[in-house]
Amino acid sequence: QLQLVESGGGLVQPGGSLRLSCAASKFSLDYYVIGWFRQAPGKEREGVSCISSSGGFRQYADSVKGRFTISRDNAKNTVYLQMNSLKPEDTAVYYCAAHRGALATLIGPLYEYWGQGTQVTVSS
Repeated sequence: QLQLVESGGGLVQPGGSLRLSCAASKFSLDYYVIGWFRQAPGKEREGVSCISSSGGFRQYADSVKGRFTISRDNAKNTVYLQMNSLKPEDTAVYYCAAHRGALATLIGPLYEYWGQGTQVTVSS
């Protein structure tokens, strides 16, 4: 079974940057759509960004457009989420997820595999 592990979270001041990584073990990510989701305390899970298996299609939530960039390095079996100009409202647990369908989407229930999450806290 595909296992995903997120890393790169932490505490950062407003305006700062973090890069999250989503790495897979045992199986190649080459044929998987990868999505990043987040959930803040007391709020519903939100789709942040997704990338097609080829990397040719990327989608972003309106709340992060222009600040976040998703990318993938299939040679390293890793997907990244570069987060710049971070705001306190970006504070959440961030999850990466994968599915083998053709559709790159921010609809969470379509994803079959999920990581354990990494905490991102934006605070001064």
